[in-house]
Amino acid sequence: MKKIIIASSNSHKIEEISLQIFPYFETILSLKDFPEIKEIVEDGNTLKENSYLKSSALYEHSGIASLGDDTGLEVDFLGGDPGVFSARYAGEKASDNDNLRKLLQKMGQTKKRSAIFKTVISFVDGKNDFFVEGVLKGEILKSPRGTNGFGYDSIFYLPTIGKTLAEMSIKEKTLISHRALAMENFLKEIKKIF
Repeated sequence: MKKIIIASSNSHKIEEISLQIFPYFETILSLKDFPEIKEIVEDGNTLKENSYLKSSALYEHSGIASLGDDTGLEVDFLGGDPGVFSARYAGEKASDNDNLRKLLQKMGQTKKRSAIFKTVISFVDGKNDFFVEGVLKGEILKSPRGTNGFGYDSIFYLPTIGKTLAEMSIKEKTLISHRALAMENFLKEIKKIF
């Protein structure tokens, strides 16, 4: 089988993705395995551009197939914000809690709380490059619930399940999340290649 690099140093994300791609890739590396690579600047205007910036930078550096992803939370009340700026909504060095607080503050007490989580994955191996996406519909709660996950997981509520993403186990989340849906589409493409 093949090697792949996940273009991230986020342990939660690496664990989530690794669980799903392991049957297809025996050696799974991450950005942590390449300390010589400085931070990859995500200055694209779309999730697709940012995911490609990451995967192509790693592929160019290593010659190893690379998977890059970018995720954005798009809130209807905020006209699709924070979108591509989700990870740095409260500023470049903002923590997850800073971003979450800013989002809740901007939404106030509005009843319009519908949102989507969207993940775009890019795969670059020099000959079979492709993009896929996954979209999860939900609502933004007025206060956090749950301790699992990261980012906006504790306020992203799924009415059909009755839980936030942060109230789910990693196994539950890998079955239904936006990243899981994108990974499902990713694996369909990988099966065609291999």
